[in-house]
Amino acid sequence: MILIKNKQRKISIDIKKIEIAATRMLAAINYQEFDLGILFCSDSLMQKYNRDFRQKDKPTDILSFPYHQNLKAGKRIKVVTEEDKNLGDIIIAPSYVQKNVKTLWNQTLEQRLPILIAHGIAHLIGYDHGTEDEYKKMLTVEKKLLKIIKTL
Repeated sequence: MILIKNKQRKISIDIKKIEIAATRMLAAINYQEFDLGILFCSDSLMQKYNRDFRQKDKPTDILSFPYHQNLKAGKRIKVVTEEDKNLGDIIIAPSYVQKNVKTLWNQTLEQRLPILIAHGIAHLIGYDHGTEDEYKKMLTVEKKLLKIIKTL
């Protein structure tokens, strides 16, 4: 199940469109039976999460919190109990994204949000971008996920 909460009021979010995109992305990687949490929050709450969990006292666009923290990129999650059917949580600060979306990516917020969802999901299944090689592998997964939702 995909659980989406919108705890910010500044930016209008099409929650249904995000849910459809996330559902299709999970199906594309055969994780449709897994839980995924998505939280849209204010910049100030994002800054708190970033400070508390990454020791960076500033807001950011997205944070991912994988349920399976030691999952290696490209490896399948091994389900032993029903509780294992959890990918984790993605937190996005739409206001932060809105401030930077045009100058950094030459996109609209509506175009950027699915990219962030794909990025978050890639993190939840073990991908990272700490090195150039890791970045390339993660980008391949993100492109696969985004290809699935081109028609939305």
